[in-house]
Amino acid sequence: MMRAVLVLATGVASASAFAPAANFAGLSTSSRAAIARGPRMQEMSEAIPFLPKPANIDASMPGYSGFDPLGFSDYYNVKWMQEAEIKHGRICMLAALGMMFPEFGTLPQFSSFSTNPLEAFYQVGPAGWGQILLFIGVLESFSYEKVFYGDSAPGDLGFDPLRMSSNAASAKHYARAEVMNGRLAMIGFSGMLHHAILTKQGPITQIVEQNFVPGAR
Repeated sequence: MMRAVLVLATGVASASAFAPAANFAGLSTSSRAAIARGPRMQEMSEAIPFLPKPANIDASMPGYSGFDPLGFSDYYNVKWMQEAEIKHGRICMLAALGMMFPEFGTLPQFSSFSTNPLEAFYQVGPAGWGQILLFIGVLESFSYEKVFYGDSAPGDLGFDPLRMSSNAASAKHYARAEVMNGRLAMIGFSGMLHHAILTKQGPITQIVEQNFVPGAR
């Protein structure tokens, strides 16, 4: 009896191997194709393969890498975030240069300032800070009007005296280069600032004296 059951089960299994996988009768062509393809795989992030690809950012954006682990692009205006990243990158490129410049030379009116950028920060008087804040306010007002109420791309202030964006290929190349260098500058400036807090020295002095730990030589 058992032998007969096994033979019958084997026959059924063999026959099912040649049977159609699904009954397509009465289904449209698109439905049949969908069944044939099987369940659609979710597209994953290029930067973090175990997380889904961000839905609101794409490869057309300068510096795109599919990196948004906290999902900011799902909740905030992507154009606003692009503008913010470009501005922070530009500020940090200038700041990284500003961290090093006082160790090579100073303008006559600032000759008494410390070469430690953190100390020099507090030596700037009210007039200096007033000029800085006024410039930032004017620039922010201008860029906000141009980007968010116009058709300008994020970071595009219409300032290109060297005509680096004279054609589409050049504009795409330099837009990506600016974003990538801005990201590097944000990391670099953060590192220089951290070391300045620990050593009370400028970055060049830190490198020359290798004084990365307080009191170490």
